[in-house]
Amino acid sequence: QVDAVRVYVNSSSENLQYPVLFVVRQQKGVLSWQVPLIFRGLYQRTYNYQEVSRTLCPTEPTPETRPSDQIIFVDVASMAPFNIAYELLVTRLENFQLETNKAFNFTASPSQPQYFLYKFPQDVDSVIINVVSDAAYPCSVVSVQDIVCPVYDLDHNVEFNGVYQSMTKQAAITVQRKDFPGEQFFVVFVIKPEDYACGGSVPSSIHGNVNRTWNLQRTKNLQVTIVPSIKKSVYIQAMFFSFLSFLLFYLGSVVVAFVHYIRVQRKASAGRLSPEHGSGMMTSSHPISASTPEGSSYGAIDESSSSGGHQLSSPERRPPAGSDTDSSVEEESDFDTMPEIESDKNIIRTKVFLYLSDLSRKDRRIVSKKYKIYFWNIITIAVFYALPVIQLVITYQTVVNVTGNQDICYYNFLCAHPLGVLSAFNNILSNVGHMMLGFLFLLIVLRRDILHRRAMEMKDIYTLDYGIPKHFGLFYAMGIALMMEGVLSACYHVCPNYSNFQFDTSFMYMIAGLCMLKLYQTRHPDINASAYSAYASFAVVISLAVLGVVFGKNDMWFWVIFSMIHVLASLALSTQIYYMGRFKIDGPDSDVGMFRRAVMVLYTDCIQQCSRPMYMDRMVLLIVGNLVNWSFAIFGLVYRPRDFASYILGIFICNLLLYLAFYIIMKLRSSEKLLPIPMFCIVATAVVWAAALYFFFQTLSSWEETPAESREKNRPCILLGFFDDHDVWHFLSAAALFFSFLVLLTLDDDLDTVRRDKIPVF
Repeated sequence: QVDAVRVYVNSSSENLQYPVLFVVRQQKGVLSWQVPLIFRGLYQRTYNYQEVSRTLCPTEPTPETRPSDQIIFVDVASMAPFNIAYELLVTRLENFQLETNKAFNFTASPSQPQYFLYKFPQDVDSVIINVVSDAAYPCSVVSVQDIVCPVYDLDHNVEFNGVYQSMTKQAAITVQRKDFPGEQFFVVFVIKPEDYACGGSVPSSIHGNVNRTWNLQRTKNLQVTIVPSIKKSVYIQAMFFSFLSFLLFYLGSVVVAFVHYIRVQRKASAGRLSPEHGSGMMTSSHPISASTPEGSSYGAIDESSSSGGHQLSSPERRPPAGSDTDSSVEEESDFDTMPEIESDKNIIRTKVFLYLSDLSRKDRRIVSKKYKIYFWNIITIAVFYALPVIQLVITYQTVVNVTGNQDICYYNFLCAHPLGVLSAFNNILSNVGHMMLGFLFLLIVLRRDILHRRAMEMKDIYTLDYGIPKHFGLFYAMGIALMMEGVLSACYHVCPNYSNFQFDTSFMYMIAGLCMLKLYQTRHPDINASAYSAYASFAVVISLAVLGVVFGKNDMWFWVIFSMIHVLASLALSTQIYYMGRFKIDGPDSDVGMFRRAVMVLYTDCIQQCSRPMYMDRMVLLIVGNLVNWSFAIFGLVYRPRDFASYILGIFICNLLLYLAFYIIMKLRSSEKLLPIPMFCIVATAVVWAAALYFFFQTLSSWEETPAESREKNRPCILLGFFDDHDVWHFLSAAALFFSFLVLLTLDDDLDTVRRDKIPVF
């Protein structure tokens, strides 16, 4: 049993010029303080305490010697020219050593800190120190220090040694046996003289009663419980669970591919279908127009109305069968810069009713090459973005480990399981799903791409006029983006805080943007944005996110500028979408002609034809989309949310969901159908997203608040004793994104047997 002694002193004198000095000399150390004891706060404010109580550094008998009496000298002195009364009381602590799984209650104040000893039991390698209090304030600090004298137990020196956290109502520190060679440590509790560090009120100025005594005004009741943490076997179980859960997706994909292969082979042997049917290909016999019911096609116009587009997509623009390779000398401009073709664009794309044949007129090799740039560019972006991020978070983790300051990172400390140098390995492990499912999606896209190439080699050239044009570059980019989201989310959770939250959201912006581009590309393959302009737009968004992190807290000017940019960008994009990229504001006479053209367009389209827009469906989508975006802009301007990165992400996700809903509605309205696989993926996406969002909104920490306030939201693990709610969000969101990608990949498989001049554009 370890003996500990506590010294209590009190002096009635408030004279700061002549304090009473107390010096305690022990066998292995010296402890000294003065009364009144002075603490300094913000703006050089001072707080005086006339009652001081300190625990002396304990001595433990060694195995070689028997317990013996310890001699302690207490020296009291003052330079005052008059007598000063004081009180001195020395007591032996009965409950100095904390026990496992047993709660202990005590009281502390700034001038009366407390610390206790804990020894690891034989079968315990890691423990969690849980500290709770009914009152949020006064602000306190919990520290874990090695068995070394002196013990740093005052506000100005508690951060000098060990690991520490600030605290309001709750704190939790995980301690491992390997970090303490003596297999024991001190748990120190310090009450701070001011509350601003924990989110409390900030002193307004340096004025005030600096000589005021604070003896009984800042006491705090605390309860500490030390419980064993998880064993190593739980780490192994959690890793097996993480990998096996997502390997089931691989198994399911193999089963689906095998069943599909068997069905296709049976149909092929029966002579009804070619082996490639269902993998995004056309039948060898030309499709039956009855697949699009009479009178149900999008826009009741004669087939000859789109014959111009169909004639221009004649064999002269097609490569020979089997020549699907990229040419280093072919450029997109080879097709676009011909004046007659440019003129034809303006005629075709401004028709009231457009069909896919009108917007898939370019050479397939050139368009495929254009979309492959998305894939190669995102790999380059990922490498250059991820490397500095990894280096930065390693630095963050090193700083946390060296300084012991656990206020730097916003973990869920009640479920933060360390491994090696990582403080919260569970938050990193749970991101494995994004990487595994992203790679699986790449394999699925690769399979489709290979089958498509084989079919192109086997089919005659006229079968190119059926189904949605197959360009896989954006799908490859989406797979890489999903994998990188897992990597960067793991990097963010190495040390989650306000400064690096953008790492967790950057590729989410890109995923949402790429999904919208892919959805638009499906029926607008010739006029979709190039990779350079798309990634430049993402760069602008990420730059705005960084500016929002820096200036978005309280600066009204930033929100005004951002809202204006948001609204203007929505209007500009809406104009391009409405006119299929053929809207140009130009004029023969410098700037005057440009403005005249703008006024004429506004007058013609907004006043003369306001009752019936030329493109009604597009107009409805764009009106709803602009209302949603303007609502976001007004919300940001009024409320100025601190989490600017999530605010931008919400804008992207709402626009994506709106466009996807519009696409599916228009697809069904055009008498197209949803095959079983895309229907299953849509249902799975909705269900998994709903479950994922439930766990996402279970807030376990918040860097919008102080570290101490954030810890009030901490909660224990809920899965295998290893993963918390946010980890479950990681698992489910990875699956939800994977199913979302499959929706985009398979949504139009029903059109593989439909002529492109029968497929409407919307």
